[in-house]
Amino acid sequence: MVEVVDIKQGSNAKVRQAAWLAAAVVPDPEIPVVTVADLGILRSVDVSADGTVVARVTPTYSGCPATQLIEQMVLEALQAAGFENARVESVLSPAWTTDWISDDGKEKLRQFGIAPPEKTSNSKRALFGETVVHCPRCGSAETERVSEFGSTPCKAHYRCTACKEPFDYFKCL
Repeated sequence: MVEVVDIKQGSNAKVRQAAWLAAAVVPDPEIPVVTVADLGILRSVDVSADGTVVARVTPTYSGCPATQLIEQMVLEALQAAGFENARVESVLSPAWTTDWISDDGKEKLRQFGIAPPEKTSNSKRALFGETVVHCPRCGSAETERVSEFGSTPCKAHYRCTACKEPFDYFKCL
Protein backbone atom coordinates (compact mmCIF):
# COMPACT_ATOMS: atom_id res chain seq x y z
CA MET A 1 0.00 0.00 0.00
CA VAL A 2 1.34 3.41 -0.98
CA GLU A 3 1.07 6.15 1.63
CA VAL A 4 -0.62 9.24 0.22
CA VAL A 5 1.05 12.46 1.35
CA ASP A 6 -0.61 15.84 1.65
CA ILE A 7 1.94 18.21 0.15
CA LYS A 8 0.22 21.24 1.66
CA GLN A 9 0.92 19.95 5.18
CA GLY A 10 4.22 18.94 6.72
CA SER A 11 7.76 20.14 6.31
CA ASN A 12 9.67 20.20 3.05
CA ALA A 13 12.05 17.54 4.42
CA LYS A 14 9.13 15.30 5.36
CA VAL A 15 7.56 15.65 1.92
CA ARG A 16 10.93 15.00 0.24
CA GLN A 17 11.48 11.88 2.36
CA ALA A 18 7.99 10.55 1.56
CA ALA A 19 8.57 11.20 -2.16
CA TRP A 20 11.97 9.47 -2.01
CA LEU A 21 10.40 6.42 -0.37
CA ALA A 22 7.67 6.28 -3.04
CA ALA A 23 10.18 6.49 -5.90
CA ALA A 24 12.86 4.29 -4.34
CA VAL A 25 10.74 1.12 -4.41
CA VAL A 26 10.24 1.20 -8.19
CA PRO A 27 11.69 -2.05 -9.58
CA ASP A 28 14.07 -2.14 -12.49
CA PRO A 29 11.96 -3.44 -15.42
CA GLU A 30 14.78 -5.67 -16.71
CA ILE A 31 15.87 -7.03 -13.32
CA PRO A 32 12.79 -6.71 -11.07
CA VAL A 33 14.53 -8.00 -7.93
CA VAL A 34 16.41 -4.69 -7.62
CA THR A 35 14.95 -1.22 -7.31
CA VAL A 36 16.04 2.02 -8.91
CA ALA A 37 17.46 2.96 -5.50
CA ASP A 38 19.38 -0.35 -5.23
CA LEU A 39 20.97 0.37 -8.61
CA GLY A 40 21.78 3.96 -7.69
CA ILE A 41 19.97 5.36 -10.71
CA LEU A 42 17.52 7.29 -8.52
CA ARG A 43 19.85 10.20 -7.80
CA SER A 44 17.70 12.57 -5.80
CA VAL A 45 14.19 13.69 -4.99
CA ASP A 46 13.61 17.35 -4.19
CA VAL A 47 10.70 19.69 -3.69
CA SER A 48 10.72 22.93 -5.68
CA ALA A 49 9.56 26.28 -4.29
CA ASP A 50 6.09 25.75 -5.79
CA GLY A 51 5.76 22.32 -4.14
CA THR A 52 6.50 20.25 -7.24
CA VAL A 53 8.34 17.01 -6.48
CA VAL A 54 11.27 16.49 -8.84
CA ALA A 55 12.91 13.06 -9.05
CA ARG A 56 16.26 12.85 -10.82
CA VAL A 57 17.28 9.63 -12.56
CA THR A 58 20.56 8.71 -14.25
CA PRO A 59 20.35 5.95 -16.89
CA THR A 60 22.79 3.09 -16.54
CA TYR A 61 24.09 3.97 -19.99
CA SER A 62 22.97 6.29 -22.78
CA GLY A 63 21.49 3.53 -24.93
CA CYS A 64 19.58 1.74 -22.19
CA PRO A 65 16.21 0.73 -23.68
CA ALA A 66 14.53 0.84 -20.26
CA THR A 67 15.31 4.49 -19.46
CA GLN A 68 11.97 5.95 -20.56
CA LEU A 69 10.03 3.14 -18.90
CA ILE A 70 11.91 3.67 -15.63
CA GLU A 71 11.21 7.40 -15.73
CA GLN A 72 7.51 6.69 -16.37
CA MET A 73 7.35 4.14 -13.54
CA VAL A 74 8.98 6.61 -11.11
CA LEU A 75 6.52 9.31 -12.16
CA GLU A 76 3.56 6.95 -11.71
CA ALA A 77 4.82 5.87 -8.27
CA LEU A 78 5.08 9.51 -7.18
CA GLN A 79 1.61 10.31 -8.51
CA ALA A 80 0.13 7.24 -6.78
CA ALA A 81 1.65 8.52 -3.52
CA GLY A 82 -0.18 11.83 -3.90
CA PHE A 83 2.47 13.90 -5.67
CA GLU A 84 0.22 14.85 -8.59
CA ASN A 85 2.48 17.58 -10.02
CA ALA A 86 5.64 15.48 -9.84
CA ARG A 87 8.12 15.31 -12.65
CA VAL A 88 11.16 13.20 -13.46
CA GLU A 89 14.36 14.64 -14.87
CA SER A 90 17.17 12.73 -16.54
CA VAL A 91 20.64 13.53 -15.20
CA LEU A 92 23.50 12.52 -17.49
CA SER A 93 26.46 13.95 -15.59
CA PRO A 94 28.17 12.49 -13.80
CA ALA A 95 27.61 9.28 -15.72
CA TRP A 96 26.22 6.32 -13.80
CA THR A 97 28.70 3.76 -12.54
CA THR A 98 28.28 0.29 -11.11
CA ASP A 99 29.98 1.67 -8.00
CA TRP A 100 26.58 3.23 -7.21
CA ILE A 101 24.89 -0.16 -6.81
CA SER A 102 24.22 -0.64 -3.10
CA ASP A 103 25.58 -3.62 -1.21
CA ASP A 104 21.97 -4.75 -0.75
CA GLY A 105 21.45 -4.44 -4.51
CA LYS A 106 24.55 -6.52 -5.22
CA GLU A 107 23.31 -9.23 -2.88
CA LYS A 108 19.88 -9.19 -4.55
CA LEU A 109 21.56 -9.63 -7.95
CA ARG A 110 23.63 -12.53 -6.63
CA GLN A 111 20.57 -14.27 -5.15
CA PHE A 112 18.76 -13.79 -8.47
CA GLY A 113 21.62 -15.56 -10.29
CA ILE A 114 23.40 -12.51 -11.73
CA ALA A 115 27.01 -11.97 -10.71
CA PRO A 116 27.25 -8.42 -9.38
CA PRO A 117 29.99 -6.18 -10.74
CA GLU A 118 33.45 -6.63 -9.31
CA LYS A 119 35.32 -3.55 -8.11
CA THR A 120 36.17 -1.13 -10.90
CA SER A 121 39.55 -0.04 -9.55
CA ASN A 122 41.15 -0.96 -12.87
CA SER A 123 38.95 0.11 -15.79
CA LYS A 124 41.34 -1.49 -18.29
CA ARG A 125 40.74 -4.88 -16.68
CA ALA A 126 36.97 -4.32 -16.76
CA LEU A 127 37.00 -3.23 -20.41
CA PHE A 128 39.11 -6.12 -21.63
CA GLY A 129 37.48 -8.85 -19.57
CA GLU A 130 40.42 -9.63 -17.30
CA THR A 131 38.30 -9.31 -14.17
CA VAL A 132 37.75 -12.50 -12.21
CA VAL A 133 33.99 -13.11 -12.08
CA HIS A 134 32.66 -15.35 -9.32
CA CYS A 135 29.75 -17.66 -10.01
CA PRO A 136 26.62 -16.35 -8.22
CA ARG A 137 25.45 -19.93 -7.62
CA CYS A 138 28.50 -21.71 -6.18
CA GLY A 139 30.95 -18.85 -5.62
CA SER A 140 33.71 -20.37 -7.76
CA ALA A 141 36.21 -18.11 -9.52
CA GLU A 142 36.55 -20.79 -12.22
CA THR A 143 34.37 -19.04 -14.79
CA GLU A 144 34.65 -18.14 -18.45
CA ARG A 145 33.02 -15.48 -20.57
CA VAL A 146 30.80 -16.94 -23.26
CA SER A 147 29.65 -13.65 -24.78
CA GLU A 148 30.33 -9.98 -24.14
CA PHE A 149 26.56 -9.47 -24.12
CA GLY A 150 24.04 -11.32 -21.97
CA SER A 151 20.29 -10.93 -21.63
CA THR A 152 20.71 -7.14 -21.74
CA PRO A 153 23.56 -4.99 -23.13
CA CYS A 154 24.77 -4.08 -19.62
CA LYS A 155 25.46 -7.73 -18.82
CA ALA A 156 27.90 -10.31 -20.19
CA HIS A 157 27.13 -14.02 -20.41
CA TYR A 158 29.39 -16.36 -18.41
CA ARG A 159 29.62 -20.05 -17.59
CA CYS A 160 30.94 -21.58 -14.39
CA THR A 161 33.37 -24.41 -15.12
CA ALA A 162 32.96 -25.73 -11.56
CA CYS A 163 29.17 -26.15 -11.33
CA LYS A 164 28.59 -25.91 -15.13
CA GLU A 165 25.83 -23.30 -14.72
CA PRO A 166 25.46 -20.35 -17.12
CA PHE A 167 24.89 -16.89 -15.63
CA ASP A 168 24.90 -13.20 -16.45
CA TYR A 169 27.53 -10.81 -15.08
CA PHE A 170 26.58 -7.17 -14.53
CA LYS A 171 29.44 -5.43 -16.33
CA CYS A 172 31.49 -2.75 -14.60
CA LEU A 173 30.91 0.72 -15.95
